[in-house]
Amino acid sequence: MSSNSIGKTFVITSFGESHGKCVGIVIDGCPAGLPLSKKDIQIELEKRRPGFSEISTQRREEDQPEIISGVHNGFTTGAPLTIVVWNKDVDSKSYELIRDRPRPGHADYTARMRYGGFNDYRGGGRFSGRITASFTMAGAIAKKLLKRMNVEILAHTVQIGDVKLLKRVTYKEIKKNVYQNNVRCADLRISELMEKEILESLEDGDSLGGIVEGIALGIPAGLGNPIFDTLDADLSKILFNIPSVKGIEIGTGFKVASLRGSENNDPFMIKNRKVVTKTNNAGGILGGLSTGMPIVVRIAFKPPSSITKKQRTVNLIDQKEDDLEILGRHDPCIVPRAVPVVESCMALILVDHSMRLGLIPPVLN
Repeated sequence: MSSNSIGKTFVITSFGESHGKCVGIVIDGCPAGLPLSKKDIQIELEKRRPGFSEISTQRREEDQPEIISGVHNGFTTGAPLTIVVWNKDVDSKSYELIRDRPRPGHADYTARMRYGGFNDYRGGGRFSGRITASFTMAGAIAKKLLKRMNVEILAHTVQIGDVKLLKRVTYKEIKKNVYQNNVRCADLRISELMEKEILESLEDGDSLGGIVEGIALGIPAGLGNPIFDTLDADLSKILFNIPSVKGIEIGTGFKVASLRGSENNDPFMIKNRKVVTKTNNAGGILGGLSTGMPIVVRIAFKPPSSITKKQRTVNLIDQKEDDLEILGRHDPCIVPRAVPVVESCMALILVDHSMRLGLIPPVLN
């Protein structure tokens, strides 16, 4: 399988570059008969679209999806779905100025070495956050399929820089508040502090990272395929393919290292005639299989590497150290725009594993 594809029953193949003609996705395995319109996809794309506030890149892409194949008369046909968004607000001049001076913290150098200099360096090419538009388009279809299982995917910002969400928020608060503020935080008071933190770093010519929490509700017990296709392994794999992700933890995560077994174990109990656990330190996954409890994943994003502060790099042509000043349009913090991408990536893995077990109700009448 190509390195640009993921999935076994619901297979997606991503294509396109940041400053190329388009970014798109091919989906193979979507069942016939699913109602699907441009609007279904547009709703998800709007959540990650650039240029929505001063704390995001001012590149203003329309991100109007075009369904090329796989839909007829408003329903999926069972054939591969191909969906694209066209890159229209492209300005590559600033990248021509630094093409031989790799940005510290970015994939400029590693991509040049891997592809012998033939890679598309404009806007980061395939290594740009722009490619996550394709994840989001595929995620829109995955979410529609999961809804047939009464599965819901949520995500929200829990940290930006040093500003953290300090209280436990309810699912209701996440659903209500996340897309009502620029940083996608469920606590509206903390969201103001997060936005202030980003603006301060922007004024200083710098950038910030943060943490997104993703939650899947309604997943039945037993989803996953040990040993090398476990649910947590596949979730981690797709989430690590979101540019700038540097860490993932499931459930209590790294904190388990300081707990005793009696503290970390989740006691089983019966509630409404169902087996549940009293706590959820496992984050909804044990032995690579879903427990039936909410799946909880936290994803750490590094600060964007394109900052206006002067940095040191090397000139790859004359092999000398050099100064680097980056121009162009860049996100000072990609965390807010990553929230819907996390939702989509989780949905893609969960629908793939659900289809492997035949858990998605048939869409054909």
